[in-house]
Formats: sequence, structure tokens, C-alpha cells
Amino acid sequence: MIIAGEVSGDLHGASLITELKKLDDAIEIYGIGGDKMKAAGMNIVHHINQMAFLGFAEIIKHLPFIKKVQKDLIELVKTKEIKTVVLIDYPGFNLSVAKKFKSMGIKIIYYISPQIWAWGAGRMKKIKKLVNKMLVVFPFEEELYKKAGVNVEFVGHPLLDRIKDYQFLSKGELYKKFALDESKEILLILPGSRLHEVEKIFPECITAAEKIANEFNLQIVAACSPNIEEKFLQKISGSCNYKIIKGYTYDLMKYAKLGIVKSGTSTMEAGLFGLPMVIVYKTSYLTYLIGKNLIKLNNIGMVNIIAGENIAVELIQGMANSKSIYDECKKILSDSRLLNSIKLKLDGLKKKLGTEGASQRAAKYIYSVLNEA
Repeated sequence: MIIAGEVSGDLHGASLITELKKLDDAIEIYGIGGDKMKAAGMNIVHHINQMAFLGFAEIIKHLPFIKKVQKDLIELVKTKEIKTVVLIDYPGFNLSVAKKFKSMGIKIIYYISPQIWAWGAGRMKKIKKLVNKMLVVFPFEEELYKKAGVNVEFVGHPLLDRIKDYQFLSKGELYKKFALDESKEILLILPGSRLHEVEKIFPECITAAEKIANEFNLQIVAACSPNIEEKFLQKISGSCNYKIIKGYTYDLMKYAKLGIVKSGTSTMEAGLFGLPMVIVYKTSYLTYLIGKNLIKLNNIGMVNIIAGENIAVELIQGMANSKSIYDECKKILSDSRLLNSIKLKLDGLKKKLGTEGASQRAAKYIYSVLNEA
């Protein structure tokens, strides 16, 4: 069984399944994932579209559904006599269901670690108790887990493979395919994949972007997550002039001039493409207040956390407003030295993520565990 609860987990899960199927095409895989994991060969029990909630207020509201999903998974484990479960990130749900699996004698492998370095020691203790093996994607995570006595292995980051294997359109092909204006560079908005966050973040981003685009002769493109309907973006953005594009996020990151990026994996992806960006994040006030007291980090953007410095400006909660977003974008676009300095710093990001082949290394380890069962 493999459990991923978000769009980024679906990507990594699909790569993992592909590598497992190369090792043994007869493997049957069940669990929670999205269209990519389904296409790679997993039997979907619940789709990630049903799981796209985050934050304390949102989770409380969805508790009856969460309990139903957990019950379905436990029943499936019993029915199919599943002996190994792979958890991908999504810690709130995954660590909760892991407790139930552990009591059933299931082997638990965690691939793509929860951000224990952000949330402090509480989750580390839980992981040590529940998880048989951590397969981590950042070198500093391996050090943290080893110090805590957790069985851990650094496998590298799967994004390196995904980018290497991606079939890019040329800039001309991209512009032609989506009828973009060849005389203008792209101002890219990446508003995220969770409805309640997109609803709070996107209207502020698009208002700022429209002003910036007019001032610097740019065209606005919103990279829409597969689980978000285009009409939802249109509804919350009013009459702003922009294009919505689905499924070509990497092409857009490669050719854009500047990004307004919701905090998360997408900041790291944009960083690997050398895309200067302003990072934004906004959630419900209750979730923000609780999170502010729990999170032990100065930064929220993955690109800054990995780099160990503030490469990209972070605008969080009240600061994630159209004026601040406009001001920060203008600062970058008005200063070519600042723009080039950001690009130069982003160039060093790849070296911090290990070598290619993460999904293959993770699959080989998981397959060895399956053969022990």
C-alpha cells in the first residue's frame, strides 16, 4: 500500500510505482493517490482530490471523512493481506493511520519525510516509535534522524529525475500552443493546489500581477494545479487579464521572467529552474496562529530552507497582500543586478539535493523489504 495525500506526493508516488513495476511487474499496489499514481499502475482507494485539506480548522471540519478513509484502508490491508505500507509526506493523516497499522504488525516505510525540522521534536518521537525505515530526500534530514536513533537512509530528491526526464516544449512551441504574446515575457503565478489556500492567495496575487504586468510589459500566466478547476480561478480573480495553463508548469517555470509562488514544493521546483520569485502564503487565521506557535523555523519557503539563506522574499499571512506582492516584484524587476544575484544563488540549489536516481534507490529498498515479508 502507498499513501500520498497531495499533488506533489502524487508525482513522487508515480515515479516510485514506475520503478517498482520495473523491478517486478506483478506487484499489486493499493492506496491513496492521484491521476499520476493511477496511470503508473496503482489501484486508487481514495483520490487525492478528496484529501486536499490542510490546517487545524480544516481538519476538524473533515474529521468524520478522515476516519472513514482510515477505516477503508485498514479493511483493505486485512482483505488483501498487505504487509508493507509506504507513506509519502502528508504527516497529519499518515502518522495517524501509521499508529493503527503498527498495531497490526505492518512494516511502515516513510518516503519523503514530514518536515520534522520545522515542527520540532514531537513528530520525531512519533516517527521513531512507528516507522521501520525513513527514506529521506535532503542530506540534513539524514543527520537529524540518525541523531535521534531512527533507521534512515538518504536517497536523493526525485525532482532531479523528474526534471531530467521531462520533455520540454521550446519557448516558441509554448507560446504558440497557448497563443501567448511573443513580444512579452511571462509573469508566472503558482497559487497552489489546496482550494482554501488558493481562494485566499490568488486574488491578492492576480491584483498585484496585473499592475506589475502593465508596468513592465509582461503577460500573466497562472499555472493551474490538476485538481483545481479553471472556472474556480476565474471566479475568484474577477476581470483580470491573464491566461490559465494546466499541465505545463515546468515549461512555464523554465521560460518565465518572474514567479509569484505559493510556499511549498513549487518554490523548490522554481528554484531548480533558476526562476526569481516572491513567495506567498496565507491560510485561515486559526491555522496560522497555531502553526506560528508550533513551527520552529525562520523560513517557510523550501527554496530558502534548503539554501540556508533568504534567496526569495517571503510574504506570509497579513503581508501576503497585493501591495506587498507588487512592491517586492517591482523591486526585483527594477534592479537587474538584484535579479542576476538571485539567479546566481539559485544555481547552487541543485548541488544540495544529492544525485539523480532517488525513485530507483527508494524502490530497490522497498522491494527488498517486500521480499523479506
